Amino acid sequence: MDRDNRRPKRREPKENRGLQVDVHGNDVARALRKLKKMIANDGMLKELRDREAYEKPSLKRKKAKAAARKRHLKDQAKKEEK
Repeated sequence: MDRDNRRPKRREPKENRGLQVDVHGNDVARALRKLKKMIANDGMLKELRDREAYEKPSLKRKKAKAAARKRHLKDQAKKEEK
């Protein structure tokens, strides 16, 4: 017998496979929720929205600065509560 036929096929590294969700017990709705959560956490949705239309670099900087200010004010508010 040839032992090479018994070996499992080699899988690609995980970083090249993308996102994967297993469906257990035909619970597709749960698997879909899980996939959506994984996509949101991975940042794919944000990147897709960012690529929909061109944004000038000046507007990108302006948005980043506004987000930083919002985070700073939120941290300040938390510190004042304590």
